[in-house]
Amino acid sequence: MIPAMPASSASRKTRQGTRVMLRFGRLAAMATVTALILIAGVWASWGTAQHVMLTKGRERGAIEVTRCGGGTCSGPYTPVSVGSRARESVDIADSVAVAEGRTYAVVLKPSSGEAVRSGPGGMLYAWVPLGGALLLASVVVAGGLRRTRAAWVLAVSGIALLTAAFVAV
Repeated sequence: MIPAMPASSASRKTRQGTRVMLRFGRLAAMATVTALILIAGVWASWGTAQHVMLTKGRERGAIEVTRCGGGTCSGPYTPVSVGSRARESVDIADSVAVAEGRTYAVVLKPSSGEAVRSGPGGMLYAWVPLGGALLLASVVVAGGLRRTRAAWVLAVSGIALLTAAFVAV
């Protein structure tokens, strides 16, 4: 082709087709990454949240934390629900939300001596991994998908969930 001559319409269509395919590939990849991040957040939260949210048929009660160490705290368990029995020692994860000498409403995980905090504070605390996933997904949506409004919605939702969990616990 001579430099002074205009490019043919066939080469323009090829370049446009390539751009469209690259953009579609980028959008598909970023949408997949966003979906995986959100699914991982729900998956990480559900392991604890199912015990807090679906309490029917589970043992409910209170634990008075008497000692902490090695990542867990323990203390005597006092039952509240019908069919639950008192236990000398039940374990609960040692976190910023658990302090020695305090009493917490808990739900026992089936077939174990492990307890999970219940009530609004426990429910919000169980969903903290989802809050982090929402924040991470907002960055991917803003940068990879270039959807700033959707990114802001995800970010504000994540911040609201994390803040509510912090205040409630």
